[in-house]
Amino acid sequence: MMRTGRPRQFDRDEAVTRAMHLFWEKGYDSTSLAQLKAAIGGGITAPSFYAAFGSKEALFNETVERYLKTHARVTESLWDTSLPPREALETALMNSVRMQYESGHPRGCMVALGVMFTSSDENRHILKPLELSRQRTREGIIHCITRGIAAGELRDSKNTLALAVSFDSFLLGVSTLARDNIPLTETEQAVAQIMGLWDSARL
Repeated sequence: MMRTGRPRQFDRDEAVTRAMHLFWEKGYDSTSLAQLKAAIGGGITAPSFYAAFGSKEALFNETVERYLKTHARVTESLWDTSLPPREALETALMNSVRMQYESGHPRGCMVALGVMFTSSDENRHILKPLELSRQRTREGIIHCITRGIAAGELRDSKNTLALAVSFDSFLLGVSTLARDNIPLTETEQAVAQIMGLWDSARL
């Protein structure tokens, strides 16, 4: 009688990281079960995949949760009131730029790229955590600007508050710059340039 050997094992934690990188690179709709199985490795079969992760959507949700708890935290300085507001904003921009260029994972930001992850209306709901993360970043930028106004550093005007859109737009655009291989040094220098908008709104 032929002996079937034991199924090959895989490290679940590592599997989630590899799946996160794949979703990060390709998006939700463009990532197939076959690609996920290949990325996870370990000879995982379709039944083993569903037993371990439940579904493609469930695995995507898990990878998003991991991303938000790790890579996405580079902008947390936006909420750090121990830092002067300008420094808090510039730190968040610079940390995000450097993370998006790091080796060891796809370039760009999974949160920013999330707007392109699905074209299917039926799958839009799974992108909600990424949308909420983008919203929180915008609120953090506004938080820094309002702190600057309250401290008497910035003019108190609608134009000053509108700067948040400029900073947010820059941050969202870094993913494209990184994927287009614009040198990191140039993007870092662009952070200094965009912060000039803050200085132009000083009292």
